[in-house]
Amino acid sequence: MLAVRILLIAAALVTGACQSKSKPDPKPLLVGWRPIGTWSGHGNEQTDSFEIGSGQFRLKWETRNEAPPGSGTFRVMVHSGVSGRPIALGVEYKGVGRDTAYVSDDPRPYYLVIESSNVDWSITVQEAVAGSVPAP
Repeated sequence: MLAVRILLIAAALVTGACQSKSKPDPKPLLVGWRPIGTWSGHGNEQTDSFEIGSGQFRLKWETRNEAPPGSGTFRVMVHSGVSGRPIALGVEYKGVGRDTAYVSDDPRPYYLVIESSNVDWSITVQEAVAGSVPAP
């Protein structure tokens, strides 16, 4: 009888431990994009240094006005603003186009080295910022 009573108490404790308590649902984490800088030109350029605090950013770029057709090149190298060393090849493209490249690294200052020929180009840097939507 005592063994049955202990077994019933243990079963009740296990069942109670498995029941979920009503907790509010966690707010979903969302990613937004904060504008950092925009540059445009024709030919080679090195941008000013910019600070990325989250370590996550994207390069939205476009090339246009290729002359003569079939001869345009566009290359963007991401460099550390601290040491100057190359961090990542952001873009390497031939011709007219547009796209978005994502870079993930440590929070720090960065700058871009742009090498291009026979195209006009523009590039925008945006930093990833995380947040949640406030409850209504």
